[in-house]
Amino acid sequence: MQPRSSEDDVVAIVVTFDSAKVLGGCIEALDENRLPAIVVDNASSDGSAELARHSGARVIRNRVNEGYGRANNRGAAAASSPWLLIVNPDVALDPGTVDRLLDAAKRYPDAGILAPRIVEPDGRFFFQPRSLIPPYLPNSGGRRSLPEGDCCAPFLSGACFMIRRELFLRLGGFDERIFLFYEDDDLCRRVADAGYALVHVHSAVARHLRGGSSERRPGRVFTARWHLAWSRAYVSRKYGLPSGAAQMVLVNGAKALLACLTLRRSLVERYAGSAAGALAFLRGRTALARQGLSETR
Repeated sequence: MQPRSSEDDVVAIVVTFDSAKVLGGCIEALDENRLPAIVVDNASSDGSAELARHSGARVIRNRVNEGYGRANNRGAAAASSPWLLIVNPDVALDPGTVDRLLDAAKRYPDAGILAPRIVEPDGRFFFQPRSLIPPYLPNSGGRRSLPEGDCCAPFLSGACFMIRRELFLRLGGFDERIFLFYEDDDLCRRVADAGYALVHVHSAVARHLRGGSSERRPGRVFTARWHLAWSRAYVSRKYGLPSGAAQMVLVNGAKALLACLTLRRSLVERYAGSAAGALAFLRGRTALARQGLSETR
């Protein structure tokens, strides 16, 4: 393979939190794509940081879990390449994926974000036909029509995408008030508002082991659902949409009570977490405060 020019240098940013089970495969695939990695570890307790270091990645260790957006922003600030590839630890790139993304960037100079085709473990192709917040969305009903080639999209998944580092930093990176979830919707909206296209690159393939980024432990379902509900309400309010928080409290609170009758802990955590996150938003509590983090670092 021809070496990439300095203009085509790409660095992968991988945020880990107890991700050791999947991280090795992610880094191996990055190596096959000739891609150096900066791994930002959010205080993992399973040896994720050590595994990353032994695999040849540059490792930045946070003393506490700073959240997905903050950790990615820290990795982006530490990089020096023209391009960043934001990639989850449970994603493995097919060989040649990065080169195909770079080729697409030359074909589509107005692209702000370029993302590969994301393939799920069962072989299905993940493509979200709508987002919560873009005003430019022509497919407001969310009719699912999978592309068969490159196309512009209203939303590109944060599981894996490429963006110019200069643009990412100019836009402020991910919104650091969000601890988890909807960071990608928010960034896509800001990239589009800045006049850039969101481009799906069909020939580039990333394989996503959905939900494998962190080891499952008691209480994590509750925490994840808390942040999912809070973040949804936050980004909705941020862009002048109804937050929907009150309805989330009522619906999920009722479901949590019913789930208690089934004695299924996972369901109780799921619905109670959603209700609690929405209620916290209504009460003015921030996601960072819940995690014991300050607004400034």
